[in-house]
Amino acid sequence: MAQALDATASSSQVTALFRAFLYITLTLTLMPVQLVALLLRLPLSKRLPMWYHRLSCRILGIRLEVFGRRSRARPTLFVANHTSYLDIAIYGALIPGSFVAKSEVAKWPLFGLLAKLQNSVFVDRRVRTSRVQASDIGNRLDARDSMILFPEGTSNDGNRVLPFKSALFAVAEIKPRDDPLVVQPVSLTYSRLDGVPIGRHLRPFFAWYGNMELLPHARRLLGLGRLTVTVSFHDPVTIEEFGSRKELAAYCFETIFRGHADALAGRLQPQVGAAGRWDWIRWRRRPRLRDLRGRRRAPGIKMRPRLHRRRRLDSSRAKA
Repeated sequence: MAQALDATASSSQVTALFRAFLYITLTLTLMPVQLVALLLRLPLSKRLPMWYHRLSCRILGIRLEVFGRRSRARPTLFVANHTSYLDIAIYGALIPGSFVAKSEVAKWPLFGLLAKLQNSVFVDRRVRTSRVQASDIGNRLDARDSMILFPEGTSNDGNRVLPFKSALFAVAEIKPRDDPLVVQPVSLTYSRLDGVPIGRHLRPFFAWYGNMELLPHARRLLGLGRLTVTVSFHDPVTIEEFGSRKELAAYCFETIFRGHADALAGRLQPQVGAAGRWDWIRWRRRPRLRDLRGRRRAPGIKMRPRLHRRRRLDSSRAKA
C-alpha cells in the first residue's frame, strides 16, 4: 500500500526535516512557559495553546478554510469528528478550549505531555458511568472552560464519519451554573493538497487509524505540500431541545455527516478570486446553492468584469 501511495504523491525528505525541526523547536521552547503559566494560574495558560497550535499549522503547511461561526458562549461543548493527530492542532487553532481524551493518551510520549499542558480531561471510555469522570468535566465546565469531544471514540479513514457513542453525550446533561450547556457540532475534512482535491486513494496520507505506525506516517506526511482543511461550525443547540442524549447524539452525527459529505463533494467552495491566494486561515460564510451557480472556477482564474451593454437605438430614431 505504501508503494501505491508513493506513486500518487511525492514526499520531500528535506521539507519533512525542516518542518520537524521547526515544530520541535517551537514545542520545546513553549512547554516551560505553559508549565509556569499553569502552576501560577495565569490567563496566559489559556491563550498560549491556541497561539501555539496556530503557529504549528503554519509550520506544517496547513491552510484552514472555516465556514460558519464558532460559539461565543462559555462554556461550550464542541462535538467534532476525528481523523488524524493533525486534528488536535487544527481544532486547537480555532477553539479556545481543552480536549476530552481517552486515558491511553496520557501515557503517549510527547503527545501525552502536550495534552496535560493543555489541561485535557482523560476519561476511561470503557466505563459507561463514572461519577469521578463526570465530576471532573463538570468542574471544568463550572469554571467556564469549553471542551472538545470526539464522540466516535477513535479516528477514522477520513472518507466517512463513524457512528457516535451516545454514552459520551452524558456530558451534555451537565448544567454549569444551572444553565443548559451549549453544544456545537463541528465537521473537519482534509479537502485539497496543493490546490488539488484529495481523493480516496490519498486520504491515508493524512488519516491515522487502525494499526498504522506513527513515526513512518508522520515522516511521510511532513514532506508533502500545502494542505487545505475545511472546517465547518454548525448551529449550536442544547440538550433541552431534544428528548434524550441519544437524540442529541443522532442530531450531531447527521449534522457532521452532512457537513463532511458537502466538503468531500466540493459543495463548499471559496469565493471567486480567493482560490489562487495563499493564506493559512480564512473565515467564510457558508455558501448557498444559488450563490455557487456559475462561480466555480479553476484556481488562479479570475472572472471577467461584466461590460455594460449599450442601449440599442430605435431604427426610426436612428434614421431621423
